[in-house]
Amino acid sequence: MPRFAANLSMLYPEHAFLDRFEAAARDGFQAVEYLFPYEHEPRELAARLRANGLQQVLFNAPPGDWNGGERGMACLPGREQEFREAFAQALRYAQALSCPRVHVMAGLVPDGVERAELRPTYVANVRWAAREAARQGVDVLLEPINTRDIPRFFLNRQDHAHELVGEIGEPNAKVQMDLYHCQIVEGDVAMKIRQYLPTGRVGHFQIAGVPLRHEPDHGELNYTYLFSVIDEVSQACGWDGWIGCEYRPARGAEPGGTSAGLEWLRQAKAGTR
Repeated sequence: MPRFAANLSMLYPEHAFLDRFEAAARDGFQAVEYLFPYEHEPRELAARLRANGLQQVLFNAPPGDWNGGERGMACLPGREQEFREAFAQALRYAQALSCPRVHVMAGLVPDGVERAELRPTYVANVRWAAREAARQGVDVLLEPINTRDIPRFFLNRQDHAHELVGEIGEPNAKVQMDLYHCQIVEGDVAMKIRQYLPTGRVGHFQIAGVPLRHEPDHGELNYTYLFSVIDEVSQACGWDGWIGCEYRPARGAEPGGTSAGLEWLRQAKAGTR
């Protein structure tokens, strides 16, 4: 069975963020991920992880002015120094939290600019980040994101991401394969798992139901089947990573809503999927 990590930016919204660690552990999660840790001191987050027997498996590097609409800096010429300073901060948190993966958001294509013009900046920035991260055993992840949720995002497709990873040329630069985004942009999800997971270049999966980004058993994707595909391919190629549960509970912030919606996970653990 795949290993699942709770995304604390989305799950357990009825709780304050720091209380979500305990909620996730109560539901049997052994690992967590989230968007950003930077509003909290590393020692406070590390203490929550230790107290609840959890591993930190992923978070994002600072994305620029998130509240102002920015979604990363890696592709933006002229922001290289800011990108490096932000990534250095991410590595400090990764070290404190023993986190082996950091996602670098690509950023938005500016109006009037062709995507191809941004590629050299993106490749150079991610290559630099991967070399810095390698010093402490951290992978740098690239995530294709659908253009419905984030219009004008630089990176949208699995083939584009793997092509860029090849150009970057660092062994710790890998793809964050979010099956929700993949289904919206491309479809043919099972075959893409079979194509890309054996390459060793998939560092992490994420899941959510399509189209509303609720629990994975809500919507058009057959996760029962997709989990079996991941199991099969993982056993053949030796992949032992995590699947992040990055979805919005259908019950919203209703007390106990996230836990009530975990029947899909209980069935997976019971082997009834």
